[in-house]
Amino acid sequence: MTRDILLRGHNLTRRWGGLVAVNNVSLELERGHVHAVIGTNGAGKSTLINLLSGEFPPSSGQVELLGQDVSHWPQARRARTGLGRSYQRNTIYPSFTVLENCRLSAQAHHQQAWAFWRNAEQDPHTVSIGREAAERVGLGHALNRHAGFLSHGEKRQLEIAMCLATAPQVLLLDEPLAGMGAEETERMLTLLKELKHDHAILLVEHDMDAVFRIADRITVMVNGLVIASGSPDEVRNNADVRAAYLGDH
Repeated sequence: MTRDILLRGHNLTRRWGGLVAVNNVSLELERGHVHAVIGTNGAGKSTLINLLSGEFPPSSGQVELLGQDVSHWPQARRARTGLGRSYQRNTIYPSFTVLENCRLSAQAHHQQAWAFWRNAEQDPHTVSIGREAAERVGLGHALNRHAGFLSHGEKRQLEIAMCLATAPQVLLLDEPLAGMGAEETERMLTLLKELKHDHAILLVEHDMDAVFRIADRITVMVNGLVIASGSPDEVRNNADVRAAYLGDH
């Protein structure tokens, strides 16, 4: 079976002066798979996501999105091409409703020259996209609720809905389970299992139980370097990983 690789990082390195935050890292994101990146604080995980998403360019190496070299494309252009990401901290608009948050994301992606007499808030196309995105993550019941009044888990769901409203094929998710209780975690894991069928997902996460349950492949980083990459069983049984990250000696 041919693998459907949507995003590739080739030998990515990022330096700030004498600090090498990401050191010669390569990885592939495949449609239908969750690829988790784990490591202690300072391992380079978020810097890697920033390189892939276009927050800043690599010092060396290449990023390939849907077969195109996007290494020096800005973040907005990558987003329009099919890349969506979430952040460690919520980036929602708390004073707007769930539907308005999703509609605004759809409007940013489907930009058009609005006629001065047309109310963008009532554009049927972007409203429909926003509603569908909210419903897909399980927030169909809360379309008219102000985002600031959502639970922590619902806010994280909304962030993913806002990503989905931009029609991505690749999702880069930075600690989407942070701060969640057991019930909220289960809802998010169920959502990720559903989303992976149509997307390639990169997951940066500290919840090891969740990672080993959801990931199809795991990459382990230490001090900017990849020390292991493989299936959950391969990573779990890797002596270097157990010594460096999972706590075995």
